Amino acid sequence: MGRGRITIGLYNSYDPVRFREPHRRILARTGDLALAFDMNLALFGFPIPEDAGTPREMAEWVAGTTSIGEHGEYFVQLAEKGRFHRFPYPSKGFPPQLGEAVLTTSKPSPGKSVSLREVTEMAGSGRSVLLLFGIGPHGVPKDVASIPKYNLDITGGGYSLETCTALGAVCGAIRATADQ
Repeated sequence: MGRGRITIGLYNSYDPVRFREPHRRILARTGDLALAFDMNLALFGFPIPEDAGTPREMAEWVAGTTSIGEHGEYFVQLAEKGRFHRFPYPSKGFPPQLGEAVLTTSKPSPGKSVSLREVTEMAGSGRSVLLLFGIGPHGVPKDVASIPKYNLDITGGGYSLETCTALGAVCGAIRATADQ
């Protein structure tokens, strides 16, 4: 069987109306991770201007305003490869084409906890996986956090990590586990 796609999903909990500096920084940094670890990137509820319509145009718009990731060039490369997508906030579920949603959290819900090995095996067996990260001071809202069937605590001990730290830890750990 082939390898399933892994998509990094960023859920915007900052400002749903105005594109702010935290949005810009997380996109530039996550574009780097997605490209480096052969993952896709999906945004949920990001206030990107309407005139930046295509994924490439959105990536170029972000790239033109940051010095991170070779001045956003990695983010543009990701879009050129067709591995960057934008979606509205989910109301009942995440787009099925992105695969099985897995919420990354330091507080897994009872009965939903999944191990890093299990996530890697899902992708290794041909299933696609959406790794959902909340950005902003409150992470993913409770009603949205209840949607994924699985929860992943990358620390295994309930330690809360800053978003970019968690993104790097999860992406790196998945690559390392898959390479074993």
